[in-house]
Amino acid sequence: MDFLGASTRTLLDNAAENGDLADAPAPPISAAGRHVVVIGGGDTGNDCIGTAVRQGAASVANFELLPEPPRTRAPDNPWPQFPRIFRVDYGHEEAIARWGADPRTFCVSAKRFVADETGTRVAGIETVRVEWTRDAETQRWAMREVPGSEKLYKADLVLLAMGFVGPERNVAADLGVPMPDDSARVPTAEGAYCTAAQGVYAAGDCRRGQSLVVWAISEGRQAAREIDQELRRRDRPEAASSLPVEGGVVPRAVEASVIA
Repeated sequence: MDFLGASTRTLLDNAAENGDLADAPAPPISAAGRHVVVIGGGDTGNDCIGTAVRQGAASVANFELLPEPPRTRAPDNPWPQFPRIFRVDYGHEEAIARWGADPRTFCVSAKRFVADETGTRVAGIETVRVEWTRDAETQRWAMREVPGSEKLYKADLVLLAMGFVGPERNVAADLGVPMPDDSARVPTAEGAYCTAAQGVYAAGDCRRGQSLVVWAISEGRQAAREIDQELRRRDRPEAASSLPVEGGVVPRAVEASVIA
């Protein structure tokens, strides 16, 4: 976000001062002339790729830890679930137009940064290929490194676009919220936001897993409504929250007064 935010601010500041986006000065972190490696995919990774291309990077490579998605829905991804399929976004298209190849490499894990001769700047990244297998009994995926697949990539600018992998377990432990060892989410009651710890609620990515900010906003509001309702019912068991429900508002009864 340091890279993307600074780039956008530089463009907007130039537009405000000069009236357009052309001839903007170089941002504090610039990809111009650099060999860029973007670690991580998704929307943020795509934005990093596109921005690096537009700034004039010498090369752009993108590492994704997970396997390449299928071109069509997999059997375990039926409608109406969101389709987890291979997509080419604007950043990938611009890199393809610039260098003739998709910048993404799937099933790659970055192992170590390699410093330059001064020992103060990154000069490369050591990687290893990984493969994923699913346990037939538990249906859980497991990752293992492929022996002999190590490779060194040249890189003098590395952008971290890694996604959310789970809430901080020490925070949950401090709050007294139990988390299963095999889970990356804070468990809550079904259809609710309260956790097993009294007075502790969860919403957004920590509850549903990696998702979009609109879901975080929606769940945060619904968690607030649930908390509000809990507080109201301490004094009046029949009380209900007046905060908006998902997708709407709670109608309120209005008493009309007639002033003679």
